[in-house]
Amino acid sequence: MQDQPGPRAIGEFSQRLTKKHMGRRGFAEASLVADWACIVGEAQSLGSLPLKITFPAGERTSGTLHVRVASGGLATEFSHLEPLILQRVNGYFGYGAVARLKLTQGPVPPRPPKRRAKPAPVLPPERERALQDKLAGVEDPELRDALARLGRNLAGDR
Repeated sequence: MQDQPGPRAIGEFSQRLTKKHMGRRGFAEASLVADWACIVGEAQSLGSLPLKITFPAGERTSGTLHVRVASGGLATEFSHLEPLILQRVNGYFGYGAVARLKLTQGPVPPRPPKRRAKPAPVLPPERERALQDKLAGVEDPELRDALARLGRNLAGDR
């Protein structure tokens, strides 16, 4: 089956490009590095960087996650949070991939700032009323709000 023409998610390409390099560093998926902030928390991720996972010979479980931390204070914090971090990393992978952390102090490259989502366009009153009329039958308020944001964004692109 041939690939579909048209736009495709960048994740399809990035995983193919990074798999070999990250695999050499013990990462099954490059997404561990990308999702580091979600795993350890935003504040801890700013001063830390996962470097590699090493496993015992012939194993793919009970590995050691090597993490670079920017300061001694953060290293102490990571030491205290080690059980929680291990639980989160293993939950991320879905199995007991990591059994311990090995911390190294050193410079951590700055992360680019998160891009803020642009505000939804403001629709003219008649188009806003039409959108609200279409969504009147949606009972769940969260779903209704999400659909309204989507509708405003789609209407604003025209």
